[in-house]
Amino acid sequence: MKRKSILLIIISMFAIFAAACGSNNVEKKTGSSKDDVIVIKHQLGESKVSKNPKKVVVFDMGTLDTLDKLGLGDRVVGVPQDSIPTYLKKYKGSEYKNVGTLKEPDFEAVNAIQPDLIIISGRQQDSYDKFEEIAPTIFLGVDSKKYMKSFKENVTTIGKIFGKEDQVKQELTNIDNEIAGLKEKAKASNKKALITLTTGGKVTAYGPASRFGLIHDVFGVKAVTDDLKADPVHGQNISMEFILEKNPDILYVIDRDAAIGEGNNAKGVIENSLVKKTNAYKNGKIVYLDPGYWYLSGGGLESVSEMVKEAAKGIE
Repeated sequence: MKRKSILLIIISMFAIFAAACGSNNVEKKTGSSKDDVIVIKHQLGESKVSKNPKKVVVFDMGTLDTLDKLGLGDRVVGVPQDSIPTYLKKYKGSEYKNVGTLKEPDFEAVNAIQPDLIIISGRQQDSYDKFEEIAPTIFLGVDSKKYMKSFKENVTTIGKIFGKEDQVKQELTNIDNEIAGLKEKAKASNKKALITLTTGGKVTAYGPASRFGLIHDVFGVKAVTDDLKADPVHGQNISMEFILEKNPDILYVIDRDAAIGEGNNAKGVIENSLVKKTNAYKNGKIVYLDPGYWYLSGGGLESVSEMVKEAAKGIE
């Protein structure tokens, strides 16, 4: 009887120990599950996002740029392939699903992927609710009126989601240093600039606080005129006479036709008899900016760094 009692006590102890272990395992799993989900606040709301998602659909080219720079390209499973800049052309490969266009997403294609996360920006914001029905969706567009603030917030969010905080911090420090160098040169220079975009033979101009206004607002390059009443996104239509009248020392040019695959037409439009009379032309300071960086994928870690370098060509 004594042996039986001892045996029963031992069995009971094992049962209690096993139950305790089971309880601990449940708690750990539950805790881990909570730890793996973070709430991301963005312009369109709040979204619960799993940390380190494996399948991401990206509609914002600046974000695609950032993911690529951080070595996270293997997480991208779907993109609007017709809008990808040349330097990110690998994402046009068959291993990536084409999910429509920037303005007309293919929701069936997105749904078929069953992504863990969808990232959108301005052109898709009206479809936010539709995207949210498929998967957690966050808005990471850049605000031209507070370009660097929104850019830094966006890439910091990416770093938080994918556990790349330290790398993002270092990349942003590098960019801040590059900008500081350019601002110093711009401050010491008397050169004044005009930012233009060409498309279909027409020219529009952009000033401070516009889509491309960071050249003035952030990089410190002086504007040739304060009279522009440009739409922040679409710019102000101008004539060649306007360019000659303002006579910029630097003329920055973005070729929209090249960006959307309709040829490289900017030089033929800009370098006419009137513009050739300007200081910019005479001194070799017509700077043709890469439309991939400026028109398609602005707001990425690589694109912003390259934008600083390109803008500096006007001051050098």
